[in-house]
Amino acid sequence: METLAMHISNGIIDGPVAAVFAALALAALTGCVLRGRRDLDDRLAPMAGLVAAFIFAVQMLNFPIFTAGVSGHLLGGALAAMLVGPWVGALCVSVVLVVQALIFGDGGVAMLGLNITNMALLGTAAAYVLIAVLLRVLPRTPAGLAVTGFVAAMLSVVVASQGFVVQYWLGGTTDLGGNLAGLAGTMAGVHLLIGIGEGLITATTVVTVAKVRPDLVYALRGLRPATVPTVPAVGGVR
Repeated sequence: METLAMHISNGIIDGPVAAVFAALALAALTGCVLRGRRDLDDRLAPMAGLVAAFIFAVQMLNFPIFTAGVSGHLLGGALAAMLVGPWVGALCVSVVLVVQALIFGDGGVAMLGLNITNMALLGTAAAYVLIAVLLRVLPRTPAGLAVTGFVAAMLSVVVASQGFVVQYWLGGTTDLGGNLAGLAGTMAGVHLLIGIGEGLITATTVVTVAKVRPDLVYALRGLRPATVPTVPAVGGVR
């Protein structure tokens, strides 16, 4: 269980599957670099560095999940998506994962593609989809941002955990005896609890930034409310 709740270590998934996901992650990150260039400006470039540094620092703090006997930490996908957008956000989380794997041994180097796919790509993408939906129905107030950040962070962690379930189904090195549903349920339950902690951190951080510098919150700048086209009340088109 300690392995399931943390980064994937070497030997959990077989080599061929790990290599495939490494190639997929590299291709996806290349796309993020190309697309993220369009978003970079004088505000977003330094903000991306701050977000990556913040996620790296907060990931060092583990909070216990007493009901599961494990500990969890911030993944950062939802936080990055709200502050710097999905493309640059995925790159920020990926940089953190690479540093952790190479320097601190948190997750196997051979499993880096799997971890990036789950936490940086799936987690950030799922979070941004939820953010885009929620900010169209919730008011863009501190309370609305807090709810958006909390829900997006919590559910994105669960989505990322299910990415591991798919990967284990494709190339897990230990036979589960056909109990893949049990693995999925365990991962979802544990990471739902971890997601609550992530949601609180994300909501608090985003609301704090929005109160001081709302122009630095990508979700407020990049996601404009839908506008209804105006139609002349009377008369025709000249």
